[in-house]
Amino acid sequence: MQPIVSIKNLCKTYASGHEALKNINLDIVPGEILALLGPNGAGKTTLISTICGIVSPSSGTVLVDGHNIVDDYRTTRQMIGLVPQELTLGAFEKVSNTLAFSRGLHGKPPNKSILEKILKDLSLWDKKDSILMSLSGGMKRRVLIGKALSHEPRILFLDEPTAGVDVELRKDMWKLVDKLRESGVTIILTTHYIEEAEEIADRVGIINNGELLLVEEKTDLMQKLGSKQLTIELKEAIDNIPASLESYNLDLSDDGRNLVYHYDTRRDRTGITALMQSLNQAGLALRDIHTSQSSLEDIFVNIVAEKS
Repeated sequence: MQPIVSIKNLCKTYASGHEALKNINLDIVPGEILALLGPNGAGKTTLISTICGIVSPSSGTVLVDGHNIVDDYRTTRQMIGLVPQELTLGAFEKVSNTLAFSRGLHGKPPNKSILEKILKDLSLWDKKDSILMSLSGGMKRRVLIGKALSHEPRILFLDEPTAGVDVELRKDMWKLVDKLRESGVTIILTTHYIEEAEEIADRVGIINNGELLLVEEKTDLMQKLGSKQLTIELKEAIDNIPASLESYNLDLSDDGRNLVYHYDTRRDRTGITALMQSLNQAGLALRDIHTSQSSLEDIFVNIVAEKS
């Protein structure tokens, strides 16, 4: 499948000498949801702004559906919708007029049915005649998404779309993003919420200090880098781990009732069978055992720490 966005050797260095982007290479396929994770100042917003034509690249190329963002700016900009972090809306305009105006700015003819569908999909229909300053922060965020969708873009960039939004509204946003993807829109979002990427993304990219550290299918990433752990609940608490068990690198809980064993499912042998035998030989009786897997947050923290 041909990528809808293709980024090759993209760099951005500001006049101050700060390297915001360092040799970024990334292909984004049509209809996927790509989540970009990274700490503040990692380069996420700069990357999005460059693709959208707001920031000029220092070197490298960006193609949107085969069109160069510099040479074919008008064509590429019409294919892209951008929802910025900031709530950049006028105070006294009506919701419906805001969307209609944004559609016109992109050279699209008026179309009440399309705008009505967008407003209803965003649960804004009953607010269509409301003045923007009267809306809550969450509703204003929905209006920003409506503006970005008003000209029917094929690619939607969401820069921290749920920042400052309560948990319930955040989940509504996730549903909306999934619905947009089903309609064929390619979505790239930046987020600080790891659970957001874990919930809705197809692929996850991790960016730090202007470098794209990796881009992986979410499930593959968690399988490859997410270790599992076995928690062993003991019938009786112990003060120390027996010397015969030291080779397993177990962690003992503060109350002495749980042993935690970390293992990698990719290995031919996990060592669990041998551990069970060793526990029995050490005279430790078990009350219960259960397993858990590293979350995407664990993986993210480890990768950023390793590359820093």
